[in-house]
Order: sequence, then structure tokens, then C-alpha cells
Amino acid sequence: MTDTLQGNGEGPGGEALGVTLQVVAQYIKDLSFENPAAPGSLFGNEAPPQIEASVDVAARRLGDVDFEAELRITAKARRGEATAFIVELVYAGLFRIANAPMDALQPLLLIECPRLLFPFARRLISDTTRDGGFAPLLLDPIDFATLYRRQLESQAQQAGASPAANA
Repeated sequence: MTDTLQGNGEGPGGEALGVTLQVVAQYIKDLSFENPAAPGSLFGNEAPPQIEASVDVAARRLGDVDFEAELRITAKARRGEATAFIVELVYAGLFRIANAPMDALQPLLLIECPRLLFPFARRLISDTTRDGGFAPLLLDPIDFATLYRRQLESQAQQAGASPAANA
């Protein structure tokens, strides 16, 4: 017998079901490394590059209980006006989430799933920059809960500004 999901974390008899989150697979969707000033950028007699990094998270439903979460990381290193390197990674995971209330899905997908993916993405960024001839880029840990809250606040501000912009 199979319990049906009702979207409220309860089974058909009203009993509470435990939320399950399973990592089915994780994979590189896109990886790009550019070293436009090579070989000159590799001599090492210059000052360390200034690095700007950005992180974005996205998720989508693939089925009743299957979801894909993506972690997009871009890092650009510059020495003065010259670009030393650019690394872009889209690292994703296929997650199976069962018995989760509907209001818990978004936080699971945009906080917990990226948190599980991040150590692997961090290693890929580090290895790629090292293999590109630079010191390994070790990204600091990311607080995905704070990113999620900022995204919600930004969406709320945009929603509040939209009617005024249309007036």
C-alpha cells in the first residue's frame, strides 16, 4: 500500500508523515574557465587578483516528488583593468522530497539543497582555478538561509513597487 502525498505533511488518515529529502544525483550542468591573458597572467610576479564572486540558486519541479536544484557560481578575477580569469559553474542536484508541506518546499529547495551541493561546487571551483594556473579559489561558506531571506525581501519590495511604477 502506498500513502498519497497531500501537500500538508499528513497521510490519508491525518497522521503526520516525516519529511524525507533524498539526494538522487548531483552533476555539473555547465563549467567554464577563461584565462584570457595567458600565458602572461601565469608568471606570478604581479599582485594577487581582486576577485568578485556571485552565487545564485534556482529550483524546479520535475515530478510529484522529484526536483532539481541548481547552484550557479561565477567568479571573476581582475588585476587592474585586465581580467585574470573567469570561472562559471552551474552545479545541480536531483532531489526527491516526500511528505513535505507545500510551504516547506521552497525553503528546502533554496536553502537545504544548495547547502548539500555547495561543498562539491566549492571543490570544483578550487580545482578549476588551480588547474588553470592560479592559486585555488576557496570560496567562503555561504549562508543560504540569509540569501533566501534577502530574495524574499527583494521580491516583496519589487511587488510593492510594481503597482506604483504602473501608475
